[in-house]
Amino acid sequence: MRAIVLMAFLFLLVVPTTAQVEQKEYDPALAKSLGADEYGMKWYVMAILKTGSNDLQDSVKRANLFAGHFKNIGRLAEMGKLVVAGPFWKNDKSYRGIFILNVSTLEEAGELLQSDPTIREKVLEAELFKWYGSAALPEYLKLQKKIQKTSIQ
Repeated sequence: MRAIVLMAFLFLLVVPTTAQVEQKEYDPALAKSLGADEYGMKWYVMAILKTGSNDLQDSVKRANLFAGHFKNIGRLAEMGKLVVAGPFWKNDKSYRGIFILNVSTLEEAGELLQSDPTIREKVLEAELFKWYGSAALPEYLKLQKKIQKTSIQ
């Protein structure tokens, strides 16, 4: 019995206790403007884009659809609804890219994605997931404009 008490006592000495401490740099106005919770986080919707069921062979139509896809990416980013977009390297899962949408419901994300011509025409399809990440994520787009030399029109 003494051994158990001694082990419990030693365990309490070794295991650090944790406490929640408010950060000195905390800016409540900024946190509120970004929709942050007490941890500086919020819900988004992540879309994994994959090759769709429409194996479009018409190269001119395909080029036009992807031109619309890139234009739509810019439009959604300007609206503040798309905070991350980018392609994947070729892979065996037919995953083509990722979007992180600044919305909290799968339904709203689905509606936004219908504005993308490649998704409407099923050249790309999206798998949607709720994702919990930093509420500051949209802020990086301001820096992106300062480091991006060219853009796709």
